[in-house]
Amino acid sequence: MKIDPNSSSDLSAQIAKSIRDAIISGDLIVEDRLPSEQEMAEQFDVSRPTIREALKRLAAQSLIRTQRGAFGGAFVRRLSYEDARKQHITTSTLLLSMNDISFDTACQARYAMERSCVGLVVENRNETHLEAMKHELNVQQQPDLSDEGFCASDIGFHRALVDGAGNPVLSYQMAGAIEAMQPLMNMITFTDRSRAEIVTIHTALLAAAAERDAEQLESQLTRLENYTLKLGRSVFERRREKRAEKNDNNARTMFSSILRPDESAP
Repeated sequence: MKIDPNSSSDLSAQIAKSIRDAIISGDLIVEDRLPSEQEMAEQFDVSRPTIREALKRLAAQSLIRTQRGAFGGAFVRRLSYEDARKQHITTSTLLLSMNDISFDTACQARYAMERSCVGLVVENRNETHLEAMKHELNVQQQPDLSDEGFCASDIGFHRALVDGAGNPVLSYQMAGAIEAMQPLMNMITFTDRSRAEIVTIHTALLAAAAERDAEQLESQLTRLENYTLKLGRSVFERRREKRAEKNDNNARTMFSSILRPDESAP
């Protein structure tokens, strides 16, 4: 494991990357104990605080765990799908929030990815997945359900659907689409959407999953995509109209002020 002291990159970041690369390559395996802080400081020719900062970076990525006591130290940690899923959701949410990605682009990507799960869902879904979808459908039909509750149930429904593929790697990849993209799209469309329409589509999706009907599953996901796109476009068009109206009113006010006679003039 090496670093470049002449690089502009932070030394602790370089050390963290070097250790991470060793884990990925298999040079360090799960439960391997890392050298002590002093040993690593000497190896990388840096201070112990720099090593501590590098270890903090690795711990934040769930790549190592620390243990106190005579047999303590820093150990390579097995990264679980659950840990990876949480990181994936956070990263996807930040990516969508911080970059200029259109509603249409996000929506098309989100449903294209979910449709990719259809074949495996039809093949591998079990009663647990169907019961989870059915539960969320019942929640969505509660008359006093808040918008936040409906959005959460919406996500839970699709989470259960893609988990029906029975593939943890696919479920991990889909976390960004469902648990990052879906909330952002719901924030935009919730004022215009019809809960009844969404429940109708979800009911059809559940029936298709129960019957192992791939064609119908894909068709209903496309129907939901088209409905979501229509809602998003309607919301953005209304926003554009309001901005145009506001700009027009501001212009009228400005010109009215310019043309109004100066009442203080003699």
